[in-house]
Amino acid sequence: MNSVLVVDDETMVLMLVKAALTKANFNVDTAGAGDEAIRKFNTGTYDLVITDICMPGTDGNHVVHHIRKSTKHTTPVVGISGTPWLLNNTEFDTVLPKPFTIKSLLDTAKSLTNQASDC
Repeated sequence: MNSVLVVDDETMVLMLVKAALTKANFNVDTAGAGDEAIRKFNTGTYDLVITDICMPGTDGNHVVHHIRKSTKHTTPVVGISGTPWLLNNTEFDTVLPKPFTIKSLLDTAKSLTNQASDC
C-alpha cells in the first residue's frame, strides 16, 4: 500500500483528501502546517507528498524545496492551491488547482505512485 503525506492548513481539505485517498487504498498521514510536514517527512517514509502551496508560516514552496534537498529528493510532490500563481518554483511534479475533482486527485496520485487504476 502506497503511503501519502497530505499537507493543508484547511482541516476540511485534509479530511476530504484523506478520505478519498484512503478509499482508494492509500495509507494517508496528514499535517496541518508546513513545519509539521517537514518533521513528518524527515522521520517517515512516503511514496507521495501532496501539499497546499499557500499556507501561513512554512508554505508548500518551502516544503517541496526541503524535500528536493533531502536524501529522499525523488519523492513525487503535488502542489494543490486556490492560488497556483503563487507557485514560485518548478520543483513540484505537478500542480492541481483548487477546486479539483476527486477523479483528478486519484488519477494524479495513482500515476505518480505507479498504482494500478481501477479503470
